[in-house]
Amino acid sequence: MTTSAPVVVLEILSASVWIGSLVCLAVVSQAARQVLQGPAQVAFFRAVGRRYAIVGTGSLFVAIGTGLAMAWPPATWSGTIDAAVALAGLLVVATAAGMAQARAMGTLRRRAMGSPADPVARAAASRGRRVATALRLLMAADTLAIVVLAALALSH
Repeated sequence: MTTSAPVVVLEILSASVWIGSLVCLAVVSQAARQVLQGPAQVAFFRAVGRRYAIVGTGSLFVAIGTGLAMAWPPATWSGTIDAAVALAGLLVVATAAGMAQARAMGTLRRRAMGSPADPVARAAASRGRRVATALRLLMAADTLAIVVLAALALSH
């Protein structure tokens, strides 16, 4: 396993940004829901989402790339590294699904705000919130599992 100092530093920094951004999004989301209402909340989450798509996703790809560089070549991989790589792939898919779902939520929220008495629009927005929560939990659990597997791989 490659443990070149610059690669390790880049891995730690990018993983820190990814993990920190997940925690920050959870905290900011709760605060925004308590303080902002209606259109302001939709605009806020849209602005955050656009920035997060660059910073969060960029850090995820750098973390995965440096992790692969540290573990290269694949012929030397253990089952632990195989599992971490598979989970990283799942994390990319879950992140893409989360980004698509967030865009859809903006549309659902605008529709629900435009027709407050429409039970179908309210139900769709409610389902969307549950899906968003499930995706965030999947991403957090997947990230934690990757960190644990990486620590195990590095300790051997």
